Amino acid sequence: MKYTYLGRSGLKVSRLCLGTMNFGVDTDEQESFRIMDAALDAGINFFDTANIYGWGENAGRTEEIIGRWFKQGGGRRERTVLATKFYGDMSDKHDGPNRDGGLSSYKLRRHLEASLQRLQTDHIELYQMHHVDRNVSWDELWNGFSSAQAQGKIGYVGASNFAGWDLAVAQGEAKARGILGLVSEQHKYNLLCRLPELEVLPAAKGLGIGVIPWSPLDGGLLAGNARHGGGGKRSGNSERLEKHAAQLAAYGELCDELGEREDVVSLAWLIANPAVTAPIIGVRTVEQFERSLRAVELELNEATLARIDEIFPGPGGDAPRAYAW
Repeated sequence: MKYTYLGRSGLKVSRLCLGTMNFGVDTDEQESFRIMDAALDAGINFFDTANIYGWGENAGRTEEIIGRWFKQGGGRRERTVLATKFYGDMSDKHDGPNRDGGLSSYKLRRHLEASLQRLQTDHIELYQMHHVDRNVSWDELWNGFSSAQAQGKIGYVGASNFAGWDLAVAQGEAKARGILGLVSEQHKYNLLCRLPELEVLPAAKGLGIGVIPWSPLDGGLLAGNARHGGGGKRSGNSERLEKHAAQLAAYGELCDELGEREDVVSLAWLIANPAVTAPIIGVRTVEQFERSLRAVELELNEATLARIDEIFPGPGGDAPRAYAW
């Protein structure tokens, strides 16, 4: 396994991040344990989850599964760089009007404590805002995060689904307080979704924020099974498969020439971007996980990268040049 620093922090993480969104939903607890054990054995130390995973009335179930896995011991917790997120409605009837999604200091404290309990740990290495909340000031946010850091309950702060503008404001407010600020941004980024190259990626790179792409295979469309009737489980994929059929066919031909799987090349393309820390692999089985490992070793040459750009054109360059000329 290869490792890199998480943004401008001194924390080293694996170049693949294990996503756990399927645990307790499409993947049962026993298989989830097998996947996490296989990840540690392969050298992946970076695990991502969220308090909302499990979804609906089962929100929190994924964190509970991870907590029971930690409870087995064997150095599992000590070897894991744990990341979780908060924002969504956890359906706590005692929250009243504050049950809605948001990032208030009230929710930060309550949701952090609940995640720690479910995860059966006393600290979280990376605590992330799952979405932007423009009803909450950065005075409130940075005070809340700084308090949690001072208590040793979280190590670093990350964001998810932030625009380039939001990242810039967050880091400016952190600098004014003399604190580190954000070290990461989770963002939807893949060959079919290259808009982040315009603003988010250059902003993150310039501000010392590591980018952690989610949906690196775009719900399965960029996996080899998409061309052969699989197409992933997300709703609307059949329509999108038809829309991108020509691109996916050309991409499949390129991957055949390389002798590599489409999903592996898609992940390797992300890893090759200097702004990217680690794509999140949301596998459902150990077999899917093991196939993903090849992406860390695969190096795409300039000719291959140029052909990929022809098949999946980007947004036309970084901002502001793409706007100006």
